[in-house]
Amino acid sequence: MTETVVRRSLVELRVVRPDDAGALARLCVANREYLRPWEPERDDAYFTVEGQRANLDDLLDAYGAGEMWPGVVLVDGQVAGRITLNNILRGPLQSCFVGYWVAFAHAGRGVATEAVRQALQVAFRELGLHRVEAFTRVDNHASQRVLERNGFTPVGVSRRHIHVEGRWHDERLFERLAPWDDGVALHPPCA
Repeated sequence: MTETVVRRSLVELRVVRPDDAGALARLCVANREYLRPWEPERDDAYFTVEGQRANLDDLLDAYGAGEMWPGVVLVDGQVAGRITLNNILRGPLQSCFVGYWVAFAHAGRGVATEAVRQALQVAFRELGLHRVEAFTRVDNHASQRVLERNGFTPVGVSRRHIHVEGRWHDERLFERLAPWDDGVALHPPCA
């Protein structure tokens, strides 16, 4: 009798780097149709190495200003998608929005779920945020499952919230509070 070996892929996140432009351009081209229902319309330049390099420069500028945390999703060391903590707000809100996608080749394998789990650690531990929010189109059930598996709760529906595929779509808003939330503290307790 032979033993079946099940190998689990290693999923990691890291901040984007300018040298990710080539890998991201290839992924964007290969997944253009797969991502079309969920992503805003992009011009052809976005799908080039130069377009990705310009996008990464913008993301890294926003990261440097503390406005976002732009990451890549790595599977076994290879770029397999993107994840960002967007619109970081400080002061009395201490919140952000998470956005993510993984290539079709990794869809349905727990990669997005693990990536969001790790992004929550960045948000709550490294950045000291209190709340992470996420929007998904109401018909994007796979993304909603990713959020629910990570402890997000649905808040409501934002009507005609995003314009993709030539029209406005409703989106469901989800939220997740920090594990340290006690209803009083503005910041996490000191370790």
